[in-house]
Amino acid sequence: MFVVVSYDIADDRRRIRMAKVLKAFGDRVQRSVFECNLDESELQKLLRRLKPLISEHEDSVRIYRLCAGCKSHVQIIGSGTVSEDPDLVVV
Repeated sequence: MFVVVSYDIADDRRRIRMAKVLKAFGDRVQRSVFECNLDESELQKLLRRLKPLISEHEDSVRIYRLCAGCKSHVQIIGSGTVSEDPDLVVV
């Protein structure tokens, strides 16, 4: 599934840790936004790694699951491309 993760982290140290974890799962498309191609088990692993990094009173993390049809309708204004699944091969 295609997942968009955005975050607003108040503390610099927590924010850096958040970005490092997300880089292991997807592509940074903006400073606080990542696009990830994950299966359900990878998404659960990502959630387990993110939850200890945030302060529930100060921080916000949003995870949007997009279907294949929704992903094909993503519009980008300006530079950038939609992240592709590296395991997907088109023949």
